[in-house]
Amino acid sequence: MQNGIILIDKPANMTSFGVVARVRRVLSREQGKKVKVGHTGTLDPFATGLMILAIGSECKNAGSYSKLDKAYEAIIRLGQTSTTGDPEGEIVDFSDLVPSIDEVNRVISKFIGEIDQTPPIYSAIKIDGQRAYKMARAGKTVEMPVRKVKIYKLEVINYKYPELKIIANVSSGTYIRTLAEDIGKALTTGAYCSQLRRISIANWDVKDAKKLEDLGIID
Repeated sequence: MQNGIILIDKPANMTSFGVVARVRRVLSREQGKKVKVGHTGTLDPFATGLMILAIGSECKNAGSYSKLDKAYEAIIRLGQTSTTGDPEGEIVDFSDLVPSIDEVNRVISKFIGEIDQTPPIYSAIKIDGQRAYKMARAGKTVEMPVRKVKIYKLEVINYKYPELKIIANVSSGTYIRTLAEDIGKALTTGAYCSQLRRISIANWDVKDAKKLEDLGIID
């Protein structure tokens, strides 16, 4: 492939840039020359699932892919909080309150539609030209701007305290980590996103994506 896109099912514990670098190395080796590869939107290292990689001249259109709606499956862990909103942060016990499924569904329903969301400070959003996560790690104060996002669908798949599994269809720019934390606040239990998988981007589905091992990448 010289130009176009490739769908990748990102494994856990790897950065999006790490995925790009590995795919670039394989494609460049196959074609005997350096191949341009870029991502069209990152996934957190702990997350898995669909990434659309742009190849060659298609890299100039990467921004148009990043603006597409997305769908996720997530496991939200109630009763605890994380400094990063995910398993990579410092986990702290918050509450032993056990909400009923009716309470959970009632709270979940309040997040459907257009909502205000404050992105996590540990994110790739640029603040004054710097990545927010780099500023946070340097101990700088980071003020994240509130923005409007759309939650088209938010549904409970399974609930067995403390784990709440949901599926969410959302607009571009929605942070599921933040959604998990906001659900925890609304339930007064605290919460963080313990597992996250992106299952689709617009009409592209993770079922059609290649795993890195399919490309001969084993590291």
